[in-house]
Amino acid sequence: MSYSTAEIWTTIALVALGTYLIRFSFIGLIGGRELPTWVLRHLRYTPVAVLPGLVAPLVLWPDATGGALDAPRLIAAAVTVLLGVMFKNMMLAILGGATTLFVMLMVAG
Repeated sequence: MSYSTAEIWTTIALVALGTYLIRFSFIGLIGGRELPTWVLRHLRYTPVAVLPGLVAPLVLWPDATGGALDAPRLIAAAVTVLLGVMFKNMMLAILGGATTLFVMLMVAG
């Protein structure tokens, strides 16, 4: 299906407007106000919820293997989770997982 230039620019403008309104609803409307404690308590879990959603497809269906599971990525993910749970340190978990992935990929060839 072929789209006209006007349709493409209209779509871009509508998506930009929607993105602006979503961000404005948080920054512009309530940006200067104190948020209730229950909202702040729930917002603490946002990174914890988003990060696995970004990483899980890279572990379970990696492009490098054509979508097939492989041991180096599973082991690296397990090490990352283990380090995060044991030490409660995100940077240690990320660096430990990255190092494990690098070593496992070198060992696996």
